[in-house]
Amino acid sequence: MLLYFTQYLAQFESGFNVFNYLTMRAIMGALTALVISFIIGPRMIKRLQVNQLGQPVREEGPETHLLKSGTPTMGGTLILAAISISTVLWANLENMYVWIVLFVTLSFGVIGYVDDYKKLILQDPAGISARQKLFWQSSAAIIAAIALYVTATDEVQTSLLIPYFKDLAIPLGMFQVVVTYFFIVGFSNAVNLTDGLDGLAIMPTVLVGGALGIFAYVTGNVNFSGYLGIPYVAGTGEILVFCTAMAGAGLGFLWFNTYPAQVFMGDIGALSLGAALGVVAVIVRQEIVLAIMGGIFVVETLSVMIQVVSYKLTGKRVFRMAPIHHHFELKGWAEPKVIVRFWIITVILVLIGLASLKIR
Repeated sequence: MLLYFTQYLAQFESGFNVFNYLTMRAIMGALTALVISFIIGPRMIKRLQVNQLGQPVREEGPETHLLKSGTPTMGGTLILAAISISTVLWANLENMYVWIVLFVTLSFGVIGYVDDYKKLILQDPAGISARQKLFWQSSAAIIAAIALYVTATDEVQTSLLIPYFKDLAIPLGMFQVVVTYFFIVGFSNAVNLTDGLDGLAIMPTVLVGGALGIFAYVTGNVNFSGYLGIPYVAGTGEILVFCTAMAGAGLGFLWFNTYPAQVFMGDIGALSLGAALGVVAVIVRQEIVLAIMGGIFVVETLSVMIQVVSYKLTGKRVFRMAPIHHHFELKGWAEPKVIVRFWIITVILVLIGLASLKIR
């Protein structure tokens, strides 16, 4: 929105031409989201406290978590507001990918909101049933997947790129819809499973989202993509504004979510952020790189799957508690230690993922 306003002002003052640069708008997107978070955050937390929208705590979890009981949740509303406003203000709204990413993010946010609402307002511990949640997640993901497939203009946009190898890709054709669905729904639930400790999910989301923004920028730039030897996909560069807005909103939320947390993001934040990572990775053709950089989310999900399968087949648990971050807590690791070590692992994985830009 502001892009068009600054283009108009540039007729009278050439200095406004700086906002035509994608990198400048990306920086402004991050700062805008950060400022919005700082302004709205305290008011939102206070309102959630007044309305007693406190987080319930699992009784079988670590005893230290009992202190978290009653901490306001649904803070993901703050994240979504900051991302949406910032993206609409600074992105090129004529870009199709911007609207697809916003659609996925907000759709999954609505699903999370309804789930949180039923749990906290209607006092229904179950929230949305697993079947209903999967149905609505699938509906939104399939709409986005089909939209990306039918608007694809070349084979690259329907191929699975193999990182670290030059010109190695697997043509998927219509199966690309399935891959897109899997990454959107899969990472949505993976981030939701990871969101169990103060700041544990949001910082990896910021790191991975920022790295995907770099991929978006170079993939959408014909010169950089040619130099790096990665496929060029026109229009993907504009997703950088969304990614920086997500990073800014995430850091703003972390200000209040860092240990000991003043607010939790709830399903409204976790489901939407995970879905956003998934759809951005698909658009910039870096699905496998997302699985590498988001390794913490992958391991958290696998730990739950392994625990469930093991218990059903043998009656025994592999981990003391799943997801795996609770396993380490029950082994005696302090919560901040688990959080920071998972952050460090994510930094390493993100660097490994970014290395794929040159190693091929």
